[in-house]
Amino acid sequence: MKAAIYSRKSRFTGKGDSIENQIQLCMDYAKSIGIEDFYIYEDEGFSGSNIDRPQFKKMMQDAKDKKFNYLICYRLDRISRNVSDFSTLIEKLNKLDISFISIKEQFDTSTPMGRAMMFISSVFAQLERETIAERVKDNMYELARSGRWLGGKTPHGFNSERITFLDENLKERSMYKLQVNDEQMEIVKLIYNKYLEFRSLSKLYKYVYHNSIRGPHGGKFDPSSLSRILRNPAYVKANDKILKYLRDNGMEVIGTPDGKCGILTYAKNTSDSIAAIAKHLGVIEPEIWLKTQNQLDKNRDKAPRIATGKTALLSGLIKCGKCGANMRITYKGKKTDKDLKYYYVCGTKKTLGVDGCNCKNLNGPLVESLVVDKIKNCDLESIISAFDSNKIKIDYAFNDLHSETDLLKNKVLEKEKLINNLIKELAKNTGSIASDYIISQVESLNNEISILKSKIDDLESSDINTSSDCFNLDIIVSNLKKFNNEVDNASLDDKRLLLSTIIDSIIWDSSLGDLNIIYMGAEIDDSVSLNN
Repeated sequence: MKAAIYSRKSRFTGKGDSIENQIQLCMDYAKSIGIEDFYIYEDEGFSGSNIDRPQFKKMMQDAKDKKFNYLICYRLDRISRNVSDFSTLIEKLNKLDISFISIKEQFDTSTPMGRAMMFISSVFAQLERETIAERVKDNMYELARSGRWLGGKTPHGFNSERITFLDENLKERSMYKLQVNDEQMEIVKLIYNKYLEFRSLSKLYKYVYHNSIRGPHGGKFDPSSLSRILRNPAYVKANDKILKYLRDNGMEVIGTPDGKCGILTYAKNTSDSIAAIAKHLGVIEPEIWLKTQNQLDKNRDKAPRIATGKTALLSGLIKCGKCGANMRITYKGKKTDKDLKYYYVCGTKKTLGVDGCNCKNLNGPLVESLVVDKIKNCDLESIISAFDSNKIKIDYAFNDLHSETDLLKNKVLEKEKLINNLIKELAKNTGSIASDYIISQVESLNNEISILKSKIDDLESSDINTSSDCFNLDIIVSNLKKFNNEVDNASLDDKRLLLSTIIDSIIWDSSLGDLNIIYMGAEIDDSVSLNN
């Protein structure tokens, strides 16, 4: 009797169920039932979300060659976390007359009860994962319905601000809301006004481009980013007419408008999209926002095109590495063609030609397949480690920022006390020569206080931006796991929703032929080469 011992671990550790420990436990068990000859198969650094692993493939080939009678593993999930893959494996082993043993769960397919219990266990394991993922999704929707800012990319013209409140148990909690950034919001107002003047997105883009009007962090706007600003109800002072427009466009609308607050949307490009009255103040008047939407709708109807929503998975995520513009969808062939080809093209290149940018185009289906496969097979533990590392850095940053802020606030208090004392002296010396000196000292202290308060505002703004980086990291990690487990059977809308919660952006470096996948909330990226 011979046995194959299979062990797998996503990444190297020296703890617990390491590769070595798994093998030793399996060998001890095999010897206890009279098996002395072994074939050892080790896959270290591979996820259990699929069975595309080198040693696993070698083991299955050896199984076909009848080299062993038993397959022994430490635990069911060392083989696969996917019920479909697992049941296929057991079916193949049964046909080859090979028994499967999991020593942790004490399952042995050489007995009918062992086979039944093993399948029940694997089904419940997948059910548990899917239930957790569904609960995460439900919680996100509940938060969205409250009008809370859920983190992610802050709309141009706003900052993300952390606020504290007491829950029903009088425990202090924190949440995030959008706060108007006056300098950036002036650009947003200009974009709305100029669009209504030109009545054309391409003319607006050319105006912004030639006048060197910059977006977030000094980056360039492209037609897609301009369109997102014009379509975003976060900017509008919501009223009943705004809610009716959103409702007519298939969104679930929540809340009562007061003519002051903006609207936040969640899962906007899916069938379960939500629009909720938000906590922040709107800026664009409802009449202007509705005129903008009507003009955008009119232009869309005048020049109908195939909806990228029915084809393109990565719209809004892929950016040109040369100019920073969003990659846009373009089609090759007639619209009536059954297998219509589509490509991702740099937005600057599409509007201004190669003089604007000479970035190479991307084959749509090919790049989407490569990106999905890369994320499915990512080293999840390394990404979680990067999240944790980022969180530690943020904690240190919090402490440093708070210490410096407290120091400056104490200086403000000291100078305010000095001013109060000087004012008391001034009251005693009105009309004297000393009064001029006292007034001069008060003015000087007031100037110093203004400078200190400006520094405090800058530090607190950094605190807000830093804290928002680690917001909902646990949810992001959960969605990464959900993506790995469910992407193969998910609808296009669900794939997009999952991608939007785990991927910050994908940068296309056409000179090197690399796609850099940047995960949200972690200082880590994954590269996919199109040159292979």
